[in-house]
Amino acid sequence: MNANSEELYLEAEADIKNNQYAEAFKKYESILYEEPDSAPAHNSMGWLYKTQFDDYVKAENHFLTAIKCDPLYPHSYFHVAALYMDMERFDELRTHLDKCLRIRTIDKSWVYGRYALAEELRQDYEKAVYYFEKAILASQNDEKIKDYRQDIERCQMKTEIHIKHTSA
Repeated sequence: MNANSEELYLEAEADIKNNQYAEAFKKYESILYEEPDSAPAHNSMGWLYKTQFDDYVKAENHFLTAIKCDPLYPHSYFHVAALYMDMERFDELRTHLDKCLRIRTIDKSWVYGRYALAEELRQDYEKAVYYFEKAILASQNDEKIKDYRQDIERCQMKTEIHIKHTSA
């Protein structure tokens, strides 16, 4: 991004923090007009389409365009994963997460945590625990490790409930 686009991008990000979405939208559009390969602007436009308009098609297009523009820009990968999770597109999520494991700028514990959440949503708690444990092994952040341990405890509780309800 050139200096003008960088400044405009930071202003747009501040607009989002201040709930001034229309202003941010105009600024991102302006950036993309000048620099159509701006990964951060595409990512932020995708976020606006997903969260403010519930337009998952446009959001996904912007996120994927951001990934094409800058394959090392990590934020778009996070948003694509969230979109696939929200839409219960688990096969595409798995393929996406497999790709994320090969991107050096993406925290691998986050990837394993997303695998785990997908398995938890599918009610395969054993696999979820397995991936939460892999997330712990890949993490160097004590707070994240505590969170993953709590996630494991939640899955263990759900396993007990699931067994109780299937045997009744």
